[in-house]
Amino acid sequence: MNVEITRLASGLTVVTQNMPHLESVALGVWIKSGSRNETVDEHGIAHLLEHMAFKGTARRSARDIAEEIENVGGELNAATSTETTSYYARVLKDHVPLAIDILADILTESSFDEEELEREKHVILQEIGAANDTPDDVVFDRFSEVAYRGQTIGRPILGTPETVKGFQPDQIRAYLSRNYTTDRMFIVAAGAVDHETLVKQVEDRFSLLPTTPSAPPVFEPARYLGGEVREMRDLMDTQLLLGFEGKAYHARDFYCSQILANILGGGMSSRLFQEIREHRGLCYSVYAFHWGFSDTGVFGVHAATGGEDLPELVPVILQELRKSSEFIDNQEIDRARAQIRAQLLMGQESPAARAGQIARQMILHGRIIPNNEMMERLAGITTSRLTDLAGRLFFDTVPTLSAIGPVEKLAPLSDITAALSSPQIKSQIAAG
Repeated sequence: MNVEITRLASGLTVVTQNMPHLESVALGVWIKSGSRNETVDEHGIAHLLEHMAFKGTARRSARDIAEEIENVGGELNAATSTETTSYYARVLKDHVPLAIDILADILTESSFDEEELEREKHVILQEIGAANDTPDDVVFDRFSEVAYRGQTIGRPILGTPETVKGFQPDQIRAYLSRNYTTDRMFIVAAGAVDHETLVKQVEDRFSLLPTTPSAPPVFEPARYLGGEVREMRDLMDTQLLLGFEGKAYHARDFYCSQILANILGGGMSSRLFQEIREHRGLCYSVYAFHWGFSDTGVFGVHAATGGEDLPELVPVILQELRKSSEFIDNQEIDRARAQIRAQLLMGQESPAARAGQIARQMILHGRIIPNNEMMERLAGITTSRLTDLAGRLFFDTVPTLSAIGPVEKLAPLSDITAALSSPQIKSQIAAG
């Protein structure tokens, strides 16, 4: 694995992986800061900053930024998540200096013009409206809001119309100076890239980044609470999300949780898909997932089904959760390992996916995790570890329920919680 890492005197880290068979480079800047690093008065500002970075600098207008990268056939984009933000480009190898120059420009010399800010607020308000019109997105936002009530980690990344309308340029600059510092930033490139050349370009163009924050970054420890939220809407189907507190990235059971999610609902051969979709025909979509954060996690099952099927669907989901705490076959573990390995290796064939992998590992672990080390961790997962984990996940924590659509026939959370502790799940819910 030809990955090279240089930590500059400023504290900025540059990481590259040369992929000599390619003619292009995927590169970007990843920041260890996201919506979770906002104060109470900044809800949505991390996402707004990501938008505003493209709306003009001291040297370039918003149109200049778009035209310069597209004139050479390149692409430029950004993304905000709960704990990270990224700005990235894909260009041919000859145009790496241009991509570095534009990325440095938008991150060190953005003007945050008031007229542009007002226009972009309007765009984000439309984005919020579009998200609210998409039930399969809303069900996840509502889930986070109730699972982590009153906490930054539980708030929607986009913010609210009220908070977005009120933001001013000085607030954006304050968030920027507090979070976009060299000790929290990683510049990563994968593809036809020369490490030493890129390091010199980064040293030259990113010299204006602050090395220390203007104030300590905001970070509130997560407190998983659980609970329920249901929203009656006149829809053709119900979006249902049932979840539990999962494992943080650094927890011993993190990779075990990934395997368990894969076995339960990671593909067409998974338990939930086979039993609920193929055998019973109770829904058109069902899967399990596990999200990790720096100090908490979420293990969940999402299903989309007609409201009339809820009384039968929920007990079957609960029954499959219980079964996973009682028995898991070695063949299921092998299949899950194979799927994770394939995803890992396939991702390394794409420069954009590989740059993202490297950035995540540097942010989370401070180093690159070799493939053989990853597979060794997965190889140590046994059936007994998985069944023990399932028992602790599903029966020792308070569940969180989020549902949107025709939810009249959905059992109360108290009945679902009681059924989880009872072998007779179907009759337990029916009796409730």
